[in-house]
Amino acid sequence: MKDMQHRAGTVLSEIEDLQKRATEALRNMVAPEGKPDAELLEQHQHAAHALSWLTTYVEALKQLAAWAGRVEGEMEKLILQIGFGEYLAQIGGGIPMSQNEFARLSDLAVEWQPSDAARAMMAGNSPDARARLATLIADNRGSATFGATGLDEDLEMIRDQFRRWSDDKVVPHAHEWHLKDDFIPMEIIEELAELGVFGLTIPENLGGLGMSKAAMVVVSEELSRGYIGVGSLGTRSEIAAELILGGGTDEQKEHWLPRLASGEILPTAVFTEPNTGSDLGSLRTRAVRDGDNWKITGNKTWITHAARTHIMTLLARTDPETTDYRGLSMFIAEKTPGSDDDPFPSPGMTGGEIEVLGYRGMKEYELGFDGFEIKGGNLLGGTPGQGFKQLMQTFESARIQTAARAIGVAQNALELGLQYALDRKQFGKALIHFPRVADKLAMMAVEIMIARQLTYFSAWEKDHGHRCDLEAGMAKLLGARVAWAAADNALQIHGGNGFALEYQISRVLCDARILNIFEGAAEIQAQVIARRLLG
Repeated sequence: MKDMQHRAGTVLSEIEDLQKRATEALRNMVAPEGKPDAELLEQHQHAAHALSWLTTYVEALKQLAAWAGRVEGEMEKLILQIGFGEYLAQIGGGIPMSQNEFARLSDLAVEWQPSDAARAMMAGNSPDARARLATLIADNRGSATFGATGLDEDLEMIRDQFRRWSDDKVVPHAHEWHLKDDFIPMEIIEELAELGVFGLTIPENLGGLGMSKAAMVVVSEELSRGYIGVGSLGTRSEIAAELILGGGTDEQKEHWLPRLASGEILPTAVFTEPNTGSDLGSLRTRAVRDGDNWKITGNKTWITHAARTHIMTLLARTDPETTDYRGLSMFIAEKTPGSDDDPFPSPGMTGGEIEVLGYRGMKEYELGFDGFEIKGGNLLGGTPGQGFKQLMQTFESARIQTAARAIGVAQNALELGLQYALDRKQFGKALIHFPRVADKLAMMAVEIMIARQLTYFSAWEKDHGHRCDLEAGMAKLLGARVAWAAADNALQIHGGNGFALEYQISRVLCDARILNIFEGAAEIQAQVIARRLLG
């Protein structure tokens, strides 16, 4: 392992230099006068996104090498060997950005002649290595992950607790909830509240557990492994708490955060509008003063868990003279939780359900506001025009959390694919004994560990007070792709049965697909990363 780590260190220096050259090449394309030109950046969008993916791979391999320095064992050595071999080969030949789009060095007008050390590491992703890793995975299918995570004992204890709870309370019922398009039962939400999930990172003096973002990642990962909807329940409170902690007044923090932490109130995020998508700066929903209060008029869409919640963190335009992000404000809008018969009983508010393929446990809604009233004291921070800035401050945590959910979904897909490959017999032997099936399982395990380590690193950066929008964005970008690939390959292992609704992998495939869209679609995420790299 040490010899391989030494080679990895040498190769990392090589590809870090490649990434720097690629960045300068893109800068020459889109920033001839020093500052990126918007039209040129759009014209060279494929090249910009190629740089984002290249940088993501370099950082991912860097974190994989760092992980290898903290762990030991045959499985871990194989993950390092195969991971470096595959990702180096993709850097040289083409990184998949989607099923039919590739990031190539030629897009950035740079070349790379791999050193002998790099070529030796590329050769590490051999059929024998993948076959051996698949065997080890099969032998250790009862473990929480395939390969040591490199986390400390406290975090592993948290993982074990939530894995056992998820296996007991979520896994046996998740597929039925999905097929019936049911809400996740309130009993589950109440238990999550008792476990402290909704106040995980809220400071202790404000009613929470005061734990790290790393703990949040582990909890989100294990809950999402059971069912993405359950893992995402914590996201609602995480976003609301981040907004209030970062932008709220002392009075707002003291009033709302203990209630969020205890689960007394459930929140939902109300940002997106029908014609804006990722362009939040062009929001049209209006907030107009009405005495001491505000009246809201407009439409919102893709609002998760809107019916059963008590408050909405709602973004609206308070300055009608503006047409961009500068006129937006954030509100803590109180509402009455609805029932199946009357989902939106609050005056001035209506809504309709959006039927979706997956991610069903909380339901998605379109909302309409016509004179909906918000108390004057519920303007976040007390000063208008700060909404977009307040929202931006939450993006790091939100994307770290989404990357964690992606890891959980990918892990679930791997476990389902593995179990089917062990149980299903064809031509006189179990599927896992066919090399193409074993290859799929081995590569799932490798990529999950790579995405996991990149996500853990972004959480570590956040916990240590470092700016990590770049790292969080890369973790989300890679994690979403890994989750989709794992779900797709696990379904392929199931063959025709994977296409049957009765098999759980059909649900996991639908759930995995949303990860590349929400919290910043892959294309938007790559664009944001590129702009950040260009400064």
